[in-house]
Amino acid sequence: MCEGGPPYHFPQPNARMDAFVNPDQTPLQGISSMATRALLAQLAHSGRGRGLHVHFESVGGVDAARRVAQGEAFDLVVLASDAIDKLIASGSALAEGRTDLVVSKTVVAVPEGAPRIDVGTEQALRKAVLEASAIGHSTGPSGTAVLALLQRWGVLDAVRERLVQAPAGVPVGRLLAEGKASLGFQQTSELVGLAGVSVLGELPAGCEIVTRFTAAVCAASGRRDEARALITYMASPETAAAKLAHGLEPA
Repeated sequence: MCEGGPPYHFPQPNARMDAFVNPDQTPLQGISSMATRALLAQLAHSGRGRGLHVHFESVGGVDAARRVAQGEAFDLVVLASDAIDKLIASGSALAEGRTDLVVSKTVVAVPEGAPRIDVGTEQALRKAVLEASAIGHSTGPSGTAVLALLQRWGVLDAVRERLVQAPAGVPVGRLLAEGKASLGFQQTSELVGLAGVSVLGELPAGCEIVTRFTAAVCAASGRRDEARALITYMASPETAAAKLAHGLEPA
């Protein structure tokens, strides 16, 4: 998308982050990374009407995987697919019931009010990166993929001193809004409704960054059937509209 192009708009979610615990029933305990935080809050709220009660804690993905691996008392976990597969391989999560939930695309963003630079081709994006004064990226899978992209372009060493990694659990958009980065890479869902940020568009053909998020039952759970029922609901077609509203695509 070139300078002067139309702004990139998201539908606005209507999830309440505090409205999903039913005091009449002990909720399941779930943990996730930040990219699916708002979506899971909304699905947890809507699941109450189906007798599915859950409380999700959302933290940095690395921290979430570590806590599940250490056997902390969670019933289900939602993380990037490769992280889930590692937990299954280590015996910390169960292969039975492993379910892909959503696909998340990474976009390029700048601070609100900044010029709408061209990032519509791989060459244009590479140029934008080389000219950026500070480049924001995450600690999660999209951030790892951004570093791999810079390495493939052969510019990682040239821009290393201008890279700004958002702390775990903090969206890259906040770095942009606070003036700590002039160009940022972030999964779409983490920028929905975030003030102070202007999204230029998805990464262009040839350098797309797409993350698949997957749910699994934790080995530490004593309520595995309930956790599987919840995962089945979260993957069902009736949740598709909520996923799209949060900048995610049904898997």
